Amino acid sequence: MIAADARDRGRLRIAVQRRVRGWTPHNADFARWVGGALGRRAAGRELGVRVVGPGESRRLNAHYRGKDQPTNVLSFPAAPLPAAARARPLGDLVICAQVVRAEARMQGKAVCAHWAHLVVHGALHLIGYDHEREADARRMERREIRVLRGLGFANPYRGAS
Repeated sequence: MIAADARDRGRLRIAVQRRVRGWTPHNADFARWVGGALGRRAAGRELGVRVVGPGESRRLNAHYRGKDQPTNVLSFPAAPLPAAARARPLGDLVICAQVVRAEARMQGKAVCAHWAHLVVHGALHLIGYDHEREADARRMERREIRVLRGLGFANPYRGAS
């Protein structure tokens, strides 16, 4: 993961790896969006973000979720470490830029707003939110809407079919 010196221990640290060409959000945007999603839980945590193409997204989605197609975001929580460990990894997000762009266009949303939504969504998965049951999905959506509003984005579910 990422080595931190003493002055960085209280900050969220993000390592971004881009495996595609074309526009992707700046590292500072990723940090702001994840920080918004996690609030105080972001302090001292480490996160990896890998921006990939549809081939890699499809392979990972097939391997880990049994779905043989690319997807927008995959979340991989870090394994728990002993309390005495210095590193505090949160996990990794794998985001398919092409799927994000296509979904934004199809849903009539700004690409940046859709990126923000998916990063917030993925970060919430890393801290235990899910949407397998309807009650959990409503809870997660409410949190996403609140976080995105605080970041200056509209409700991502309004008008979505």
